Amino acid sequence: MPPTLIAPAGTALWRRVAVLIPGALLYFLPLPGLQAEQSHLLAVFVATIISLVAQPVPMGVSVLVATAALALTRTVPAGRVLSGFSNPTTWMIWSAFLFARAVIATGFGPRIAYLLIHSFGRSAISLAYCLSAATVTLAAFIPSDTGRGGGIVYPITRSLAKAFGSEPGPTAGRFGAFLMLAGFHANYIASAVFLTSMAANPLIADFAFKIAHVELTWLRWALASSAPALLSFAAAPWVIQRICPPEVRDTTAARTLAGDELRALGPVGRKEARLVGILLAVMAGWVTSPWHGVQNAYVALGGLSAILLCGVMSWEDLLGERRAWDAFLWFGPVLMMADQLLESGVVGVLSKAAFGHLTGWPWGAALAALVVGYLYIHYAFASMTAHATALYPGFLTAALASGVPPFLAALPLAYFSNLNAGISHYGTGSAPVFFGPGYVGQGTWWKVGFLMSLVNLAAWLGVGPLWWKLLGLW
Repeated sequence: MPPTLIAPAGTALWRRVAVLIPGALLYFLPLPGLQAEQSHLLAVFVATIISLVAQPVPMGVSVLVATAALALTRTVPAGRVLSGFSNPTTWMIWSAFLFARAVIATGFGPRIAYLLIHSFGRSAISLAYCLSAATVTLAAFIPSDTGRGGGIVYPITRSLAKAFGSEPGPTAGRFGAFLMLAGFHANYIASAVFLTSMAANPLIADFAFKIAHVELTWLRWALASSAPALLSFAAAPWVIQRICPPEVRDTTAARTLAGDELRALGPVGRKEARLVGILLAVMAGWVTSPWHGVQNAYVALGGLSAILLCGVMSWEDLLGERRAWDAFLWFGPVLMMADQLLESGVVGVLSKAAFGHLTGWPWGAALAALVVGYLYIHYAFASMTAHATALYPGFLTAALASGVPPFLAALPLAYFSNLNAGISHYGTGSAPVFFGPGYVGQGTWWKVGFLMSLVNLAAWLGVGPLWWKLLGLW
């Protein structure tokens, strides 16, 4: 049962205690270097982030309570309390969730995946690459790691495993374990590829602009991610195959299943064709935003308007998209709190206190230490969004203070805000979806996750800076 606000019991009670105690301590016992108002703001923010992780109540409830607390205690000026809802980043995220609904509802998402599998899935490795290609294609328009992974990639992966007679238990090693790991690692890597691949990415870009004064446009984000992402996508199936080699070598069953599913979907309909045209136009608008100057959020709103006017999705569909409205209602206040922490100087004070020991280090060594710490601290998080919201500003500020060039400070931390999800079976919403059926044991899952974290460090922190230098970003 979902947690309620009345009569908490069991785990819900300790989760609420875990939220309230740190918040109360910070509120009434200010940290050195912080004024009372700064401590009050930090207390509410910390309690909110802990609540987003522990989830004693739904995320929206946590943020609504925090918003009311900030207003009633006058910690934030009345005119700023609801300012997050006017931020284009909030509307960008809301629009992207609605794009996701259209992609799934019209059948366009599954069609892409099954078409790639039917055409190119001729071996275990090539099948894994097909899953990766389908996932990264969908990632351009589906900003939810959980929605994309749980709503499209996982059902397809599960169907493919069943086609090989592979179920959790004795037959898991036949093909299912390999496919589950391949699908999961493809999904979170895809979250790093586009600005619109994960809900927190636009927020990260907003932080990067306000703190480091670098603009991570849709095109710049995608270009900078392309080379290291290709390395991660290429390496993942090989790493997984070494740990969980599939017993089945013949992938005819997978291609047969994909062909059957494509026939069941039928020919491309009018709504699907219109959606494809609109999405291509939206992507073109995002790519060319440095030239025409229209912000990504407004391009997305234009595309959403076209989807409604062309009948691809109805107004009732829009009103019924609970994920979009949920994200809109909790993300706006979180963005407001993050902005207030930056503007009030709290982030600067905390960064100096936490990372002062890096003073005097060569900036390359400081960046490596910060990125590695940022990655592995995610063992303590169950949400990429909560991680990025809580830690990205501080780590970025510390990198800049160590002399790291602005783009080189912003990019690896931005990408590892997504790549950190692969290290555990709870690090993102899609992880329990792939782990839950029981194809892969926890020990194997963590082993593959740790090995992939080393691969990702080599690709994104080793090769990445060379690629970004070639692009002229630093």
